[in-house]
Amino acid sequence: MKHLFRGFWIVAILLCCSFQQVLAQMQMPPIPVDKNVRIGKLDNGLTYYIRKNSLPANRADFYIAQKVGSIQEEADQRGLAHFLEHMCFNGTTHFPGDALKQYLERIGVKFGENLNAYTSVDETVYNISNVPVTTPGAIDSCLLILHDWSNDLTLDPVEIDKERGVINEEWRSRMSAMMRFQEKMLPVMFEGTKYANCFPIGTMDVVMNFKPQTLRDYYEKWYRPDLQGIVVVGDIDVDAIEAQIKKIFSDIPAQPNAAKREYFPVNDNKEPIILIAQDKEQPNIQAIIFNKHDATPDDQKGTMDYLIQNYATTLISNMLNARLNELMQVANPPYIYAGTYDDDFFVAKTKDAFTGMVVCKEDAVENGITTLLREIERARQFGFTETEYNRARAEYLRQLESAFNERDKRKNEEYVNEYVRHFLDNEPIPGIESEYAIINQIAPNIPVAALNQMMPALVTDNNQVVAILGPEKEGLKLPTEDAIKKILADVKAEKLTAYVDKVSDEPLMAEAPKGGKIVSEKTDDIFGTTMLTLSNGVKVIIKKTDFKADEIRMKGVSLGGSSLFPDSEIININGLDAVSVGGLGNFSAVDLEKVLAGKKASVSYGIGDKTETVTGSCSPKDFETMMQLTYLTFTAPRRDDDAFASYKNRSKASLQNAEMNPRVAFSDSIQSGIYMNHPRRMRMKADMIDQMNYDKILSMYQDRYKDASDFTFIFVGNVNVEEMKPVIAEYLGALPSINRREAFKDNKVNLRQGAFKNDFIRKQETPKASNFVLISGACKYDLRNDILLNMTSQILDLVYTNKVREDEGGTYGVYTFGQLSKYPKEQAMLQIIFETSPAKREKLMQIIFAELNNVAQTGSTESDLNKVKEFMLKKHAEDLKENDYWMNSIDEYLFTGMNPIKDYTEIINSITVKDIQKFIDDLLKQKNEIEVSMVSPDKE
Repeated sequence: MKHLFRGFWIVAILLCCSFQQVLAQMQMPPIPVDKNVRIGKLDNGLTYYIRKNSLPANRADFYIAQKVGSIQEEADQRGLAHFLEHMCFNGTTHFPGDALKQYLERIGVKFGENLNAYTSVDETVYNISNVPVTTPGAIDSCLLILHDWSNDLTLDPVEIDKERGVINEEWRSRMSAMMRFQEKMLPVMFEGTKYANCFPIGTMDVVMNFKPQTLRDYYEKWYRPDLQGIVVVGDIDVDAIEAQIKKIFSDIPAQPNAAKREYFPVNDNKEPIILIAQDKEQPNIQAIIFNKHDATPDDQKGTMDYLIQNYATTLISNMLNARLNELMQVANPPYIYAGTYDDDFFVAKTKDAFTGMVVCKEDAVENGITTLLREIERARQFGFTETEYNRARAEYLRQLESAFNERDKRKNEEYVNEYVRHFLDNEPIPGIESEYAIINQIAPNIPVAALNQMMPALVTDNNQVVAILGPEKEGLKLPTEDAIKKILADVKAEKLTAYVDKVSDEPLMAEAPKGGKIVSEKTDDIFGTTMLTLSNGVKVIIKKTDFKADEIRMKGVSLGGSSLFPDSEIININGLDAVSVGGLGNFSAVDLEKVLAGKKASVSYGIGDKTETVTGSCSPKDFETMMQLTYLTFTAPRRDDDAFASYKNRSKASLQNAEMNPRVAFSDSIQSGIYMNHPRRMRMKADMIDQMNYDKILSMYQDRYKDASDFTFIFVGNVNVEEMKPVIAEYLGALPSINRREAFKDNKVNLRQGAFKNDFIRKQETPKASNFVLISGACKYDLRNDILLNMTSQILDLVYTNKVREDEGGTYGVYTFGQLSKYPKEQAMLQIIFETSPAKREKLMQIIFAELNNVAQTGSTESDLNKVKEFMLKKHAEDLKENDYWMNSIDEYLFTGMNPIKDYTEIINSITVKDIQKFIDDLLKQKNEIEVSMVSPDKE
């Protein structure tokens, strides 16, 4: 590997030839394939990937990827690729009816979370994830399920008819302004091609009326072994899995005379294609600018030049995005947001596009679009500077180094995703060891000039597509097609100058603070932590783990929060996040990103209702940088009036049409129903932004962070306590301390008591009924009740999936969520949310309450309770290997006194059906019930 490239030779050629010419001349060697994955192919054409991986322990993921999607549909099949995906969970030869779901849930594999699938234009992928492989028969059963998905669906007409309603409700729930716009985009952007009418959800006319044989025709034509790939990754025996795959899948017949799987081309266009649309439910103005260019064919992705091209396009996008972000910081920014990326041309794999996206201000639409185009054109003409490239490359290599450091800590899903993409798109899978070695050898020898020569190939003078979506409202005029064409032409003709990169050699901190001392150290047996007390009163808790090699997580917390400010300051309270826009110390927010390039260290603050926090994460080698950022967060928030003006300008523009989104009215009604219009639950509106006072916001921030003496910092991860101690003493020990002792204030933000119902009409483009139910009541705050509430919500999910989704075909999903809170009162909340058609709402609401009352009267079934137990025990075992879980558990213990880890397994195992029944019955008996429904009637 070390002799793969001769650096001086690459540089010499790059400086005199185009980037593409260089790659062609060099006849790059092939990208190696990770030796730790076993790849094979059966005689019938089925491909398989198998890898041994022990994270999480005793778990495995089973995937089947299909090289088919909605692009294969005929006119009378539109939506059937996606419909077929649903039917894979509704009956197979070896798992009739819903036996597949029932079996997997019994072993702790949760439908929706561990058992799922997706359908897109060119592919369909199914997954059974986090399977407990120590469960007898689990491995063979999962392979048998993949086999049945491949070739043995029953496609029972009764089950098909039941699923029509579910998919109709899925369509209803997703039919937003953006979805409608995307459906309009396809026929215009892909006119005359197969892509013009290939949206996976299809048409509801087909979904509700197709004959079962039409679905079977699609299945038998396209679900076949030469287009299928099996991926198994986990704590398994590779040889045994391979033997089972050969045994189980070899009976699937090959189809030598099968229909050709075509990848359809996308037409080029000399003149710009422009689409402008408005929608009554679209809250902002978005413009997407596609610069189409040739995609790398799959059969050419196996050589090193493809790896280099990906490196180059990634850095180009990152550098351009940094420029666009910089423009966003001026007092009157040209847009709300802008960004670029290089990827597939919307839904097509056969054409790529360098794509820019801008969210425009209503009074500056043309300026926003022009600015984005201008910066893309500036990069095309002049490229990027050496200093920009050095930062972008350092950041890229740092991320790659982090991935390399975690090479023994990678989870199954990371490998699975790589192998699925290798099968479907022939994306390289060199393995992180090879990729790290290759890129670290190549990257230092690729000059910025090479990337600059690549820009003209990404952005040409033709093949442009512009799509604009905005609100449909009185007085708003979007640019015309002629106006957009003129902008495109004017920017090309504009005399531009090269970007000037302002850089500084100033360190993050010019000198270290005068640190404090560690005055006490002890070991805590509750969580196995080291506890330090510093001379300024700061408490430190350190938990060493080996879950990740390149991660230390931090959280500092103190009681008080915004509760200590009066209700009259609610607008400024909502603006406290604006302090970060100014940067830290001597560095603006833009300059701060520059000085941190190549380091894995970040810190942010948060002022919540009851606490103020400082959170961060870093690589062990960048721990001091994280401590410096923490010190500056307390002591040196930077005032930047232009950046604050920009924050207000962009916030106001983004909120200007928020009410056009129907979900805002639904959310407002829920908040009003629960909190009775308490000012602290007020939603920010555009006309409130001007009332924000920067001086007051900075003063409030400084008040919360001027005293660190009551802060407790938690560190979890790959820590070396002895090496950390002097750094902690130097920076955290130097934080300001005035030794005040505070608690948060109860501002009486109480839940409504008793019964409340609000059904209201809000006309929408798609008839829909959105429904919310909240059951609440007093409940002791302890781990047992927290588990009982969690179990109850999961049991109700199972019940509602069966009764409301499957039996009635009434909704895509009912979502049940429980929350136990300690402050200001110990209470439980159970939320139930779902969407349906207006005609079905009343019946489904009756079922919702009937099933809720049934659980309260007779409890759940033993079967449902055991499914939930299996999942929770499996999930808990996985959580115990996560830094975040330990961080949150320690934080929970400090805040409420509840230890979420101790006795968890014992409590789970002890809970009975009677316990569930009594828990929900006690909650319902308190008769605190809020019901909110927003209905858009069916159109006449």
